[in-house]
Amino acid sequence: MNKLQARRKEVNCVRAPMHNPALGVHEADLFKTAPTLISFIYPAQNPDLLKKLAEKRTTVLAMDQVPRVTIAQGYDALSSMANIAGYKAVVLAANHFGRFFTGQITAAGKVPPAKVLIIGGGVAGLASAGAAKSMGAVVRGFDTRAAALEQFKSLGAEPLEVDIKESGEGQGGYAKEMSKEFIEAEMKLFAKQCQDVDIIITTALIPGKKAPVLFKKDMIESMKEGSVVVDLAAEAGGNIETTKPGELYVHKGVTHIGYTDLPSRMATQASTLYSNNIIKLLKAISPDKENFYFDPKDQFDYGTLDHVIRGTVVMKDGKVIFPAPPPNNIPQGAPVKPKTVAELEAEKAATITPFRKTMTSASVYTTGLASMLGLGIVSPNNAFTQMVTTFGLAGIVGYHTVWGVTPALHSPLMSVTNAISGLTAVGGLVLMGGTYFPENAPQSLAVLSAFISSVNIAGGFLVTQRMLDMFKRPTDPPEYNYLYLLPGGVFVGGYAAALSGGYSIEQMMYLGSGLCCVGALAGLSTQGTARLGNALGMIGVAGGLAATLGGLKPSPELLAQMSGAMALGGTIGLTIAKRIQITDLPQLVAAFHSLVGLAAVLTCVAEYMIEYPHFATDPAANLTKIVAYLGTYIGGVTFSGSLIAYGKLQGILNSAPLLLPGRHALNAGLLAASFGGMIPYMIDPSYTTGITCLGSVSALSAIMGVTLTAAIGGADMPVVITVLNSYSGWALCAEGFLLNNNLLTIVGALIGSSGAILSYIMCVTFFFWIIYTQILFLYLYFFPLCFSKQKEQGNCSSHQPSDSLLCDFLIQFFSYKILFVQLHGGEIK
Repeated sequence: MNKLQARRKEVNCVRAPMHNPALGVHEADLFKTAPTLISFIYPAQNPDLLKKLAEKRTTVLAMDQVPRVTIAQGYDALSSMANIAGYKAVVLAANHFGRFFTGQITAAGKVPPAKVLIIGGGVAGLASAGAAKSMGAVVRGFDTRAAALEQFKSLGAEPLEVDIKESGEGQGGYAKEMSKEFIEAEMKLFAKQCQDVDIIITTALIPGKKAPVLFKKDMIESMKEGSVVVDLAAEAGGNIETTKPGELYVHKGVTHIGYTDLPSRMATQASTLYSNNIIKLLKAISPDKENFYFDPKDQFDYGTLDHVIRGTVVMKDGKVIFPAPPPNNIPQGAPVKPKTVAELEAEKAATITPFRKTMTSASVYTTGLASMLGLGIVSPNNAFTQMVTTFGLAGIVGYHTVWGVTPALHSPLMSVTNAISGLTAVGGLVLMGGTYFPENAPQSLAVLSAFISSVNIAGGFLVTQRMLDMFKRPTDPPEYNYLYLLPGGVFVGGYAAALSGGYSIEQMMYLGSGLCCVGALAGLSTQGTARLGNALGMIGVAGGLAATLGGLKPSPELLAQMSGAMALGGTIGLTIAKRIQITDLPQLVAAFHSLVGLAAVLTCVAEYMIEYPHFATDPAANLTKIVAYLGTYIGGVTFSGSLIAYGKLQGILNSAPLLLPGRHALNAGLLAASFGGMIPYMIDPSYTTGITCLGSVSALSAIMGVTLTAAIGGADMPVVITVLNSYSGWALCAEGFLLNNNLLTIVGALIGSSGAILSYIMCVTFFFWIIYTQILFLYLYFFPLCFSKQKEQGNCSSHQPSDSLLCDFLIQFFSYKILFVQLHGGEIK
């Protein structure tokens, strides 16, 4: 180092050269020509000093300008000195506070712990927080940067925040200036804290500017007698209005520590760290270790040694080269991690007053219990009451089943629920009649319903299996999923044996099938149990169909008709699902889903035709008619809406939203006409009127499904499919009530409620923020309205995939590539 100093006339110091009163000259005038100065310079605040140094053709390395990048951590003297200053601030505060930092309970009385407020979560602030916490104080920290608040929290301090959400992330590790509204909220918070805390330590600085005043005189005067404030920003003007830089004094009972040389008050430690910083810097910046030199460049990449050299050198041979140009390849900030549903719900709950929260809860339970009483009063028979009980319990199970679903499994979960909803085949089987062929219109509708439901069942389970196969890696252990044939064989084969022995255990079979369907949805919530979930779904559906056939005891001819229809449908479904491209699987789910809606329509119409002769004597006739009408409406919307979703995802239709003029009035008119048709349907007992009304509502609901779904962009179709999936569950429930079938009611309520929750989860996860309502028939109408309103307010992505990264993400999320990345340890950003 002596040779270096002799050759380069190097000067190392802590503080920048200044006028020396003892010598009567400026220290810069004492330099030899062309020296090298290594010191804290603060060039933005000292332009006159730069002029003096330029006269001596000085080369200046400013330790305060070392870029705060990873490679320069060993040279970061600012952090070294800030660490010392933060620690020393707590020591000085404790010395002048005059009480314990830690709380104590003694025979002489209880001593509360000191309360310390630290402003600024940089190196100094965090050092103060760590020291104060280790001494037993109650520590609170404030910073405008979210990352700094997390660091406060990691040290055991309580992070303080204001209600206004605004990021304070600035350049070079500093916080940026905040908006006027944020500062006003910040000052209110500080004023309140001043009345409670005992010690305040401030560290807030803005590079190149005067330190912001955060504590006004009246705020300091509101503090308790004996309180202490330490202003680490005193040298830059101070964060506290009453601070006197460089002085220690008492103002209105509050001790002010405004020292500007805190690192110097721990001279040994400061010298050790500072000298290490300089030595490491000099060793790093010279490519030749024997002949010291460095070459500042104007073109350099972020985080490289050239970046460190160019940022640190503020003057080269008398030429001012400060400030440094921005580096190339500046890394973008890490994307904000999407909040989970639980976090968003917690934030929403925090904004509700305790009274409103309790009142809302009480009102919900009051409405629910009153509804139970009303249903009991209007119930036509005990069978209906039992069916409502089954419906309610299954709905609760479905509600709680999918809350923890892994995002990567949204698409397989929709696929398996779609396959299970193919139990609409049960309705078709119950209504089928004739011999080898149907003999009338209702029987023809029933066999068609069973046929298309079989397409959905077989194809749906195979689609789910193919989706799950994308999760397999070459290193995964072997799988033996064929062993699940054992419980399936015992379930179905055992029932066949019991049936041949004269036992009628159909209701227990329905219960077992329903539980298997619950297990299917629960299994598809996590990757580890997803294959088990798909197997349980197959077992549940197979058991339900077997129990239905066993309960019907059809003739050999009719059984042949049933078997033929289902075998043909299943074969077609398997063929389609097997041949489809892997990237087309999600839209195939939508196509299969349309079949569930169509099957529901056919079953409801067929049931009306068959039951019509008994309406005059059946006390539950009105209930049957209402359920048939509503099931037809839901099935129609599901059928056409799913086809539009398939067309947009497959590229057959334009993915852009079809915003028809007056579409809201059109949809409202279709909704009014659909439900208005129920009036003549219920009043006029004639068969012609009834069939006409059912046909009309089928057409109106189908048109409504088209207009509503077409108004939503293709990027949002995955969420639409989950809504329609929920609809298919309610359609299945309608069949269950029509046929007094527990299995259909259980599975329908399960799919309907779980699909509704999955829709909500996806909406919140992807930041669509739709207004979510459980009013079944209005939900899909409000869906496009909410999208358009949120888009106008700037809270929702565009419906054009090319206009929004979020839309691109949504489409890709349900494609093979994104799923493949996730399965192999990737992470969707």
